[in-house]
Amino acid sequence: MAEESPKRRKANFNEAETEVLIEQVLKHEQLLFAAGPGRASPGQKRRVWELIRHKVNPVAACPRDVEDLKKRWRDLKRRDRSKLCRLSQGCGPPGPAAAFGLLLAAEE
Repeated sequence: MAEESPKRRKANFNEAETEVLIEQVLKHEQLLFAAGPGRASPGQKRRVWELIRHKVNPVAACPRDVEDLKKRWRDLKRRDRSKLCRLSQGCGPPGPAAAFGLLLAAEE
């Protein structure tokens, strides 16, 4: 039986990748996250995420797939919400404008 090498983790997202990801997701936010009768189909969303992947990969340290980008976006939102919670001490769900304002700020 052939030995399998241990799975290696990918490199962390660099600042350029994160900036491009945020820029592109905010640009296509309506298509990706809109609810209600006018929302995009899963196929349309998949095509938008592929477009974002093609924009991120030229500046990426290693090739990223769509799942990597989605996970990074979720992590950015979660981290931003916790930062807002600490700043306001309200710990309620922030409004979209406030949440994305901190995402665009420089990384700590």
